[in-house]
Amino acid sequence: MKAISFIVPKTLEGQRLQIIVFRQLSYLPEYSLRNAFKQHDVKIDGVRGTRDAIVSSDAVITVYIADTCVPKAPQIHYEDEHLLVIDKPAGVSCDTDDAGDTPIGTLLTLCYPQRFQMPPIPCHRLDNPTSGLLLLAKSERAAKAMEQAFRKHQIHKQYICLVRGIPTPTEAVLDAYLYKDEHRARVTILDRPAASALLIRTEYHVMEAGEVSRLRVVLHTGRTHQIRAHLAYLGHPLLGDDKYGDRAFNREHHAKRLMLSATSLRFSITGEFDYLNGIHIEIPPTF
Repeated sequence: MKAISFIVPKTLEGQRLQIIVFRQLSYLPEYSLRNAFKQHDVKIDGVRGTRDAIVSSDAVITVYIADTCVPKAPQIHYEDEHLLVIDKPAGVSCDTDDAGDTPIGTLLTLCYPQRFQMPPIPCHRLDNPTSGLLLLAKSERAAKAMEQAFRKHQIHKQYICLVRGIPTPTEAVLDAYLYKDEHRARVTILDRPAASALLIRTEYHVMEAGEVSRLRVVLHTGRTHQIRAHLAYLGHPLLGDDKYGDRAFNREHHAKRLMLSATSLRFSITGEFDYLNGIHIEIPPTF
């Protein structure tokens, strides 16, 4: 058996134990969590808890599950004393702000318990359903340096995705404006400036054309859901995207997840971390 513990965040104060466990440990198989409750293997501050127990924030929840239920470890593509680059699985969140799921740092410390003294810090975000290369820092200092490098456009990412139809022209760099609705967790793309709307710039190249086309995408700005929303606005939603896309088309093509992956990462950094320059990490998408 493996013991997995977490502290209840203030946002879940007063919720039922079962709701909290299923939300915070969403990266584990549901059957393993149901079985843990059935076997009375869920504790609140060291005391066995029931499904309907109301839990306070800052309580320590411990869940015991079979070793075979521990998720497969994300592949590490680069690591040094300051940073690492992993292949983030689809369905795992970067932080607790994304659908309330447990952050990737917790998944890494679960899969590599002897590797990290503290949960690694994501230096940028990939949406929960997006897979691919994710840069993480092993210290606050390294995280701040990488965040600054991203702001200065010294870290360069590329994505591969599948979309409905063939974009015209077959390559372009396009500007638009993105408005984020915090309450609906959704963004809207506009063709002209508007209050609270941010400029976005998306570059795409059609790699394979057809009823479903394969695109390489470069972001010149990094906004929430930018690729998904911008391409949908252009009439070419991502395959598997029920939020911004075409559900009927997704069902027709048996797309059960978002076909978007961060596949390339390279650096042109100045200062302490310039040793990363010349490193180019690239992986194939899984679709």
